[in-house]
Amino acid sequence: MLGSTVVAGPAQAASVLVVPLAPTVPTAQQVASFWLADGAANLKNATPYAVQAVVTGERLSTDIVPDGLPFSIPPVEGAVSPEATSGKVFFIGSDLQPHWCTGTSVQSKYRNLVATAGHCLLDVEAPAGALAKWVFVPDYSEGATPFGLYVGKQGLVHYDFDDIRDYDRDLAFVTVYNGVFLSSPDVLTDTGKLAENVGGQGVTFNQPLAPTVDVFGYPAGPNPDSSQPYTGESLERSTGSTFTMKVTGLPADRPIGVDSPFTGEGSLGSSWLTQYTDDTRTGYLNGITISVSDTDGDNRYDTGVSPYFDRELLTVYQKAANLWTGTIRSVV
Repeated sequence: MLGSTVVAGPAQAASVLVVPLAPTVPTAQQVASFWLADGAANLKNATPYAVQAVVTGERLSTDIVPDGLPFSIPPVEGAVSPEATSGKVFFIGSDLQPHWCTGTSVQSKYRNLVATAGHCLLDVEAPAGALAKWVFVPDYSEGATPFGLYVGKQGLVHYDFDDIRDYDRDLAFVTVYNGVFLSSPDVLTDTGKLAENVGGQGVTFNQPLAPTVDVFGYPAGPNPDSSQPYTGESLERSTGSTFTMKVTGLPADRPIGVDSPFTGEGSLGSSWLTQYTDDTRTGYLNGITISVSDTDGDNRYDTGVSPYFDRELLTVYQKAANLWTGTIRSVV
């Protein structure tokens, strides 16, 4: 599957920041236990992340000019449950409370990679590294972990997102250990590799804007008019046209937008899939929601905002897609 992946050269590698999350098995076990203990109370009590969830935006009619050769890797074939590639990423925010964003399982060499927004990995409110106790739960609903809980081992972002908060680089890939569940109060049992359990979406970079994309996420929170069309409890889908944008209040030079009614909280990290088909329930990740906007002034959000997936973000994927993780099970 990854035969076309190009290994990043020294200059490219220098632009990728690798952030330790749970670098050792004992640490990863502690993280898993934190979320799964007491009937998964911390998962159930988590609230949608609202940091940088809304931006003022204007739609443009200009074109995107790719800055490199097109690159694509297909989805994982033969997945058990392709619709479960979406889920929630959970972490502890700078307020020391549990929160969640949306995340997506994507194709990688070791079947262990999750894509989300960069600021659902790095703490942009108190810049001191990564958000704590980072995990991914595919197909999450009300505390249930049907395919297990996957602890993040390391997160990867473009150096410019960490260094100068360039939101054109607001994309993260996180390698995760094999999934686990609590088979007894103190025993973690291995459920296997993420993408072997739920599948993995393809990825593509340096493409012209797609006519339409399908957006998958867990939106929650209100519109400006106080209406709240989403609860954040179930996976939602919207389909819309894409376009270039100009935004204020968010450092980004060439963001792209999609017609989408998703509210901002909870939908941060939502996947934008091109060539998505209902038969296979797979497509190619080519955008990630980093914020939403009300561009027509009717007090309802109408636009999702993403960085353009260019060659700089491709280097982050290429590095992340080739990192091994392993298991954290307590017993064999």
